[in-house]
Amino acid sequence: MTHKDINAKREREKAMVSEMIALYCRKRHGSKKGLCSECAVLDAYARAKSERCPFMETKTFCSNCKIHCYKPEMREKIRAVMRFSGPRMMFRHPVMAVRHVLEVKKEKRRLEMCDEV
Repeated sequence: MTHKDINAKREREKAMVSEMIALYCRKRHGSKKGLCSECAVLDAYARAKSERCPFMETKTFCSNCKIHCYKPEMREKIRAVMRFSGPRMMFRHPVMAVRHVLEVKKEKRRLEMCDEV
């Protein structure tokens, strides 16, 4: 992967997580404009982790990574966001959601093949 490809992948991941947090915040916390303070902290944290991820070239999403760099409290918060927003993304951002599902499935198949060897 080229440096340009990795940066594009990193930006897609950051956009996906920000969209999911925004959806969660609107529906769960009733935020009309922007994010509530709790969700803003989570968004900044998640984006910072993606920005500094040394495994971006080989992983698809954080959920597939063997090294979990999130603090336990933040990891639970992002899991709650993903559980809530994941199914709803198909209606909000269908192209982004389908791309995400395809990339996750591709990565799981790749990992299964590596385990068999």
